[in-house]
Amino acid sequence: MGSDRGTELRTLRPEEFDRWWDHLVRAFGGGSASPEERELDKSLTEFDRSLAVWDADAVVGTSGAFSFRMTVPGGAVVPTAGVTMVSVAATHRRRGLLTTMMRRLLDDARAKGEPLAALFASEPAIYGRFGYGTATLQLNAEIDTGRVTLALPEDTDGVRVRYAPPADVLQECEAVYAALVPRRPGMLARRPGWERAGLLDPESDRDGASALQCVVAERDGAVTGYARFRTKLGWGPSGHDGTVTLEDLAGLDPATEAALWRFLFGIDLMTTLTVRGRPVDEAWQHLVSDVRRCRLRLRDAGYVRLVEVGTALSARTYVAPVDVVLDVEDAFCPWNGGRWRLTGDAKGASCERTADAPDLALTVRELGSAYLGGVSLLSLAAAGRVREVRPGALTEASVAFGSPLAPWLPHGF
Repeated sequence: MGSDRGTELRTLRPEEFDRWWDHLVRAFGGGSASPEERELDKSLTEFDRSLAVWDADAVVGTSGAFSFRMTVPGGAVVPTAGVTMVSVAATHRRRGLLTTMMRRLLDDARAKGEPLAALFASEPAIYGRFGYGTATLQLNAEIDTGRVTLALPEDTDGVRVRYAPPADVLQECEAVYAALVPRRPGMLARRPGWERAGLLDPESDRDGASALQCVVAERDGAVTGYARFRTKLGWGPSGHDGTVTLEDLAGLDPATEAALWRFLFGIDLMTTLTVRGRPVDEAWQHLVSDVRRCRLRLRDAGYVRLVEVGTALSARTYVAPVDVVLDVEDAFCPWNGGRWRLTGDAKGASCERTADAPDLALTVRELGSAYLGGVSLLSLAAAGRVREVRPGALTEASVAFGSPLAPWLPHGF
């Protein structure tokens, strides 16, 4: 039962999907979702992991999870609950419905043996109290391609770029994505069916831009990268003023990536390249002639929560040797609370219960932020969110938790 008298929390049934979905659309602003998006989401929904709160015959709350696997530092791909579709009707706020759903989702993740949970937050202030910490950032840019040039690696000319209908090269593009998943923390292994999300292209969502376009990059006859994008022609007092909007780009090597960026910079009649949701350390930033004319902006992206502290911290590796006792506070998942001894290095790690004196004190939220290596424990400590007990332990742990590549979560859900 739900925590509010008169409401009922239960697993979603397939025949209830449309009512569930309609409530979700209204809760997120009341826009009209396309039939294509509705059909795709229904096909991907894991009904045994999707929840609805009912008040009589009305849906007043929604939430769910997907069964993903996330890359963590060291390259392991770890079972992860992708928490999603979370909403509460405006008529039923402050009745404990959200807390009830979040409790159920985390209990289910634990029962399924998923040591991690992740989500994208429509409102970041909500999820910290449930133990989720900002773990990945994303880079956005508005690049003035009329003034910004690229300095390219010498072997860029060895890469061939050609147009292809997006659906015709989907298999090749997915092979590129799959090859990149183990390389960077935060990436999710693609489950069957999810590849269709990259081709979703309802005309109602284009805002006057073209249909989705695609180019693939090839070396020695093999596809080594791709870019999906849209173009929107515009005219100003000085002539053409079009915009390219990048939807997705992936390359297996630096020359491939450079060749794809060169193509995007050089599309006729376009003067602006709009970039969303890219890795914060992506190499193109070091190829451009004038980074100020790229109007870079950072924002929060993926949020991570450790469902099982010991299992999660043992699943990743550490760039420097570490031996620290963590005093963890976790009011929402009390099985995580207490002291844990973490020992590890670049080859592996273990994290076990201990009665030893603590070296660092923090909440599970801070562990979620630091887990993928994109947020330093030192910066969290400077904000008063991590307390050093043993002198030197903070620097030791902060260095060890780092990642050579910034974590990135490009797989929406």
